[in-house]
Amino acid sequence: MVQKRDLAICIILSIVTCGIYGLYWFICLNNDSNTVSHEQNPTSGGMALLLTIVTCGIYGLYWMYKTGNQLDSASQQRGMGTSSRGVLYLVLSLFGLAIVSYALMQDTINKIVDVDNGGAM
Repeated sequence: MVQKRDLAICIILSIVTCGIYGLYWFICLNNDSNTVSHEQNPTSGGMALLLTIVTCGIYGLYWMYKTGNQLDSASQQRGMGTSSRGVLYLVLSLFGLAIVSYALMQDTINKIVDVDNGGAM
């Protein structure tokens, strides 16, 4: 079950804990995006984090792009429209704004959860 998370709390906790909460949030975003997109043979959040650390962040850039495409697919399945989220998340991450990408991902997941629960976008 995917749960909605408060963006402000996630951002504040990521800053206050010097990024430690950001690692947990990364894992949750990965697992939640896999769930809402009904991904076949998904990479777990823990494995994605490990691969990002081992590759010195290169896998993290790929993950940003892949997750954006997953969320585009999930939005399209629900009739919410699509955009080039993968490219946006990748560009933001390249400029050191990964936390903005995380916030945008969480916002999209929250909207998908609302649609799945019968609420409005």
